[in-house]
Amino acid sequence: MPGNTSRTAPDHRAPSRTASRIARTAALTAAALVATVVPSAQAATAPAAPRVDLTVLVVDDGGSAVGAITAELKGSGIPYRRIDLNDPNRPVVNQAFLSEPSDSATGRPRAKYQGVVLPHETAFGPDSAEQAALRAYERTFGIPQVDAYTWSHPGVGLDYTSEGGTSGVLDGVTTSVTAAGRAGPFRYLAGSLTFEDNDPAVSESYGYAGRPRAGYTSYLDIPVDGGRASLVGEYAADGRRELVVTFAYNQYQRQFRALARGIVEWLTQGVHLGQSRNYLSVHVDDVFAPDARWDSARDCTPGDFDCVGDDGEGADPIRMTAADAQYAAAWQKASGLTLDMVYNGGQGEQWRTEHGGSDPLADRLVADRAQYRWINHTYTHPFLGCVQDTTVVPWRCAADAQGDTLWVSRAELSAQIRDNHDWAVRRGISVDRSELVTGEHSGLRTLPQQPVDNPHLAGALADNGVKWIASDNSREPGQRTVGTSSGAARTVPRHPVNVYYNVGTAAEMADEYNWVYTSRADGGSGICESNPASTCLPAPLPVATGYADHIVPQEARTALSHVLGNDPRPHYVHQSNLAEERLLYPVLDRVLADYRALFAPSAPLVNPAQREVGTELARRAAWDRALAAGKVTAYRIGTTVTVKAPSGVTAPVTAPEGTRKKLLLGTTAFGTAYAGTRSAWTSPELLQSAVTLTIPTT
Repeated sequence: MPGNTSRTAPDHRAPSRTASRIARTAALTAAALVATVVPSAQAATAPAAPRVDLTVLVVDDGGSAVGAITAELKGSGIPYRRIDLNDPNRPVVNQAFLSEPSDSATGRPRAKYQGVVLPHETAFGPDSAEQAALRAYERTFGIPQVDAYTWSHPGVGLDYTSEGGTSGVLDGVTTSVTAAGRAGPFRYLAGSLTFEDNDPAVSESYGYAGRPRAGYTSYLDIPVDGGRASLVGEYAADGRRELVVTFAYNQYQRQFRALARGIVEWLTQGVHLGQSRNYLSVHVDDVFAPDARWDSARDCTPGDFDCVGDDGEGADPIRMTAADAQYAAAWQKASGLTLDMVYNGGQGEQWRTEHGGSDPLADRLVADRAQYRWINHTYTHPFLGCVQDTTVVPWRCAADAQGDTLWVSRAELSAQIRDNHDWAVRRGISVDRSELVTGEHSGLRTLPQQPVDNPHLAGALADNGVKWIASDNSREPGQRTVGTSSGAARTVPRHPVNVYYNVGTAAEMADEYNWVYTSRADGGSGICESNPASTCLPAPLPVATGYADHIVPQEARTALSHVLGNDPRPHYVHQSNLAEERLLYPVLDRVLADYRALFAPSAPLVNPAQREVGTELARRAAWDRALAAGKVTAYRIGTTVTVKAPSGVTAPVTAPEGTRKKLLLGTTAFGTAYAGTRSAWTSPELLQSAVTLTIPTT
């Protein structure tokens, strides 16, 4: 929404410096722990490799930095245990909390956490027993620690900022991924990363850039006074490794989203449950149909129930031409992104009839049919929920004499789905019967008028083999089932792009945008004032330049945030956005350009079909339930990784290149390559009770 700017307030407080005696305390504690978990030289020639559980320990102080990393873990499907430092009843972090001398299942020493996230390097206090126990644990088992946000000082391997470094606001600053970063945890990045600067009037990020000392390897730095100063790097000292981050951030900022994958890979040493991809799919609704045009004089759309004073028809509708179709095909080829054409065959037939049997647009799109993906959008795009009573504004559901809601019938629902599918098949268009987008997402519950699904919808979906029905993510962000049988369809939430269906020019778009996002005092509708999820513009946009200067960068930024957030949900627009001034392309071009400036070719955009998105969301939900119920066991012993999950639940696993999966006889290459790692949803092979992977030695 306009005016929304994700930002983190500057924090000038420096964490306490480590006292010298903490090293002595840690060394004594480590010696005691080693004696507990490692057999003596007389008892064995070499200690047994420990079991290291694939769970992350998160120590949370309530700050945005730890919150951001936690969100990345959760969104990727990585199990973690959170300790709230502000909870007086939290568990004490000691040797028993962190490890076991002998695991009952394997007989080996057990490390309960594969990595540790701290707010800063001395979160429990530099002289505390808990800090000493944690350091000893990390040293004994080789467990990495992330310092989510700290300052530049020798305790983390950096000079003070007064010694050739700098501190201050980082908005708009361009950083470089170092050679060590590109060879290590940030190898999926292209090489440079610019901090967001969404609002020049607001400080959005603050940081400390310090010169590295001995033991510190910089991964992300900036030029300072003829040298380089680090913002992210690894500090190895005292037998331990810390990833040091010296800038403030939150989970929504682009700089964190770009670095989040690398932070997790470093933290887990490249072996963890969960997986992450960067997804972008774009659904173009209403293909073959015309869309009504915004009336700038009435501030409404003719044909809408609330557009007072129009004849209900609307003049000069917006519809793609054959030239627009040719442009779309050429743009796809140049951009490398396939569009999903969400089509209404009956609307196209009606247009052809009304225009003397001629429809160059349909002819062009059908001729180029193999270049697109196609999704059924119903034959004529009717509203498929309750029967609408439009005698009142807003409309309401019509009712019979007994007061029962009147619904569009199962026969009508089924015919709309079936006829549109058959129309495509007759023209050689490949369309997946299992995918459906209803007009306006109708049939599904529509608040406030229709709080439940059309009771005939589930049956009609089953009649036609539909398994994946689109929903509006702004209304229903979660996936759910439609119907109650085991074969019920599931929703696939889609992100609406704020480029309106009823505009063909930039001026029309800016005019309607002003109406929606301007206060009543400034001549707008005031909707932004009454909607708590919205923010009003400080002043109306210039109609001539508002689209290019304000709307395009904002919509591109929003879409890219979904891409970088491991969010597979499609974005949806309308055919009108590919017509006339072709308003969609500047947004997509900006998204693609920004993405490709950030990421190396090893991390390409993934362009999933609707059914693939639905499957991904369903798997994630099942996985999250299994984790929440404590029914997943996963650990690493040396180069062997074992994962056990409930029957029927596939597990997401990420591992280094060269990882092999154990079969009944022999092994096979594991997963698919992405961003320098390999990952997959996986389950045990025949006659196996667990997934077993062998990772390469490092």
